[in-house]
Amino acid sequence: MKKISLFAHLTHSASSVAASAGGRWAAVLSLLFFASCSGLKYIPEGQKLYTGSKVTIEAPDKLRNQDALQTELEALVRPQPNSSILGLRPKIYFWHLGVGKSKGIGHFLAGKLGQAPVLLSDAQPANTRGLMVNRLQNRGYFHGSASSETQTKDNTAQINYTVRPGQQYTMQEIHFPDRDTLIDAAIRNTAPQTLLKVGDPYDLDVLTNERTRVDQALKNQGYYYFNPTYLLFQVDSTLNGKVNVYYKVKAETPARSTRPYWLKTISLNTNYVLTDTVKREPIRYQKYLYYPDESMFRAKAITRAVFLFPDSLFRQHRRDQTLSRLMSLNTFRYVEIKFAPSTAGDSAGRARLDASVLMTQLKKKSLRAELQLVSKSNGFVGPGLTAQFRNRSAFRGAEQLLVNAVASYETQTKAPSNVEGTRGTTGLLSTEFGLDGQVLVPRIIAPHLPFLNPNLINSDFQPRTTFGLGVRYVTRTGYFSTTSYSASYGYSWKTKITNEQQLKLIDASYNSVSTDTAFNRVLIARPFLKQAYTSQFILASSYRYTYNQQVLEQRRQQIFFQGMAEVSGNVANAISSAVVGKKTPTEYYTIAGQRFAQYAKFDLELREYYRISPKATSGNRIVGRLQIGVGLPYGNSAGGTLPYLRQYGIGGPNSVRAFAARQLGPGSYKPLATDIINNYYDQVGDLRLEGNLEYRQDLFPYVKGAVFIDAGNVWLVNNDPQRPGGQFQASTFLNQLAVGAGAGLRIDVQFFVIRFDYAYPLRANYGTPDDTSGRLNLAIGYPF
Repeated sequence: MKKISLFAHLTHSASSVAASAGGRWAAVLSLLFFASCSGLKYIPEGQKLYTGSKVTIEAPDKLRNQDALQTELEALVRPQPNSSILGLRPKIYFWHLGVGKSKGIGHFLAGKLGQAPVLLSDAQPANTRGLMVNRLQNRGYFHGSASSETQTKDNTAQINYTVRPGQQYTMQEIHFPDRDTLIDAAIRNTAPQTLLKVGDPYDLDVLTNERTRVDQALKNQGYYYFNPTYLLFQVDSTLNGKVNVYYKVKAETPARSTRPYWLKTISLNTNYVLTDTVKREPIRYQKYLYYPDESMFRAKAITRAVFLFPDSLFRQHRRDQTLSRLMSLNTFRYVEIKFAPSTAGDSAGRARLDASVLMTQLKKKSLRAELQLVSKSNGFVGPGLTAQFRNRSAFRGAEQLLVNAVASYETQTKAPSNVEGTRGTTGLLSTEFGLDGQVLVPRIIAPHLPFLNPNLINSDFQPRTTFGLGVRYVTRTGYFSTTSYSASYGYSWKTKITNEQQLKLIDASYNSVSTDTAFNRVLIARPFLKQAYTSQFILASSYRYTYNQQVLEQRRQQIFFQGMAEVSGNVANAISSAVVGKKTPTEYYTIAGQRFAQYAKFDLELREYYRISPKATSGNRIVGRLQIGVGLPYGNSAGGTLPYLRQYGIGGPNSVRAFAARQLGPGSYKPLATDIINNYYDQVGDLRLEGNLEYRQDLFPYVKGAVFIDAGNVWLVNNDPQRPGGQFQASTFLNQLAVGAGAGLRIDVQFFVIRFDYAYPLRANYGTPDDTSGRLNLAIGYPF
């Protein structure tokens, strides 16, 4: 026993010695590795590694906008030091691997991951100090100074800058040109909109912006050839802390730049190509010269989008408006406007310009088709076909005609995951056929009203009137079939690039339902389902407002807001009440023997996009979305629910991604596992609340990653005994939110995005999820 103990002791001691020696070697190797990664061993003899600079502003009191000035001065420091992580500079290490090599792994790593050491000798503090003093002067600190001090430590060096701004000068007097000339008078007329204010600090950027403002104002007064460089600001800084600013037009400004121009001949070419040298006689329409003919576009339709008028003063904003309006017709690939001095005389002695509006057409007709394989969560699988035909000038007025067709054939090859057994759930057939058409007319078809000009003459965007018709047929063999007819009429317009409004005066539909005997038995047992499968009219009108800052790509924080209000059945209910008389609580009004729905519906969506990086091209951002939807059935639908086509569903690749589409709710309701009706009726409700939070990160060129969390649910307005827990209750709704989280990859090639999101359910609307496995979502485009 003692021998065993002694052997064990010796073995333990030897192991301790070996471990101790191994630990020392590991420590030595680690020190050597970290020394290499620190980059210090690759610094040439007699040189020091430049590690950065510190900028300190010395002033008796805190300066106005001192933080902004600090940022500007720090941005002037050159060069940028090698990037480091916890004192390590691995890029220098990789750079060293490629020194003297023209190929091989070392050369490859150096090119991809390496960076040459930035040395103290690369820094030029005298130049940097000069830039800082110049920047101080641009901000009104005319007597500022800057000094620098180099601090060294071993093989590293840091340069510290101290900036003493002194007094900031403010503007005391502002003098506009006073000569008795056309150009000086035009500049004086812009004085009420000046950016220069008495008492404000002198700032070169403000003067530069003011010069641009004056130039734009002059170009909207006919001064086509004026250039902002022709305007000078003379600054008298001899006063004590004050400056006087004088506007001056350069003496050498060309004569043509100091006079306004009027438009004379305006030609419109709707089929311009560079190789077209054929001379044609134009069509004369309202003083315009219209080329080549009206076989594709009537002259009246194109001139509605042109805001350059013969015999009118040239105005830059009308030129820009014309470009924007013509492009928003979506019938032209390119639009260009050229101006040239007119050779024709003017009896009034005015300077004249001829304008040529050159338009290159898009292909008039196109056909697009897509074949899909549909696989649904209820076990239905089958092919689907969608097709779209587009005519970009259906009636020679730049009207867009869109015809969409859809067809699918599905068969249930397996029972859905929440159904025990397969009896009665497989072998079912589902077919769908749909055809709808839209005509987008590039104008608002409405009478002139005192408060509304349908031409929206101050908008840069073409308004539209939309007409729509559609029919869709869906059948589940042996159970039911539905035929839906729809018609719509409305307007859409934009007053700004960020604002869009849509008014649907008519959004009517009729859903005709035919049920078989087997399905009728189910409907009798489930009254709520019977409402969804009852033939009825929807006679709705709606208004939608969208505010979208995503078009402002330079903004670091972007807001998207959309609000919609929809009402249905009010006019029909009022007419029915007047004609038929009041109904009892158990009765309802009909049109041609069919019930019509009456409800009010409100939707709000708010998104915020915050870019982490200051670079406008960066995809690193935090994105949040909140959606709230409220539908209130009343009157002819009192005590019931919204029509099935207007109800809310939740889940799927653009919603709570850990759950299938329309799998959640309403409320805490959980369908019975053996309920065959789940194969036909989605879980929907009258109210919706959903929130999403996502972080997006650039990974590789064209590849982005994301992590996200989603939460939401739907509820009923009125209680349904067949769906216990489905009614909205203020005291319990937060506990009924389903929650999921996950990560994703997105292949983003700018004009096309393929998205893979994998999400896990953290909580179901009824509590702990029955199925905690993840769900893969494959989709096109971002979820929001």
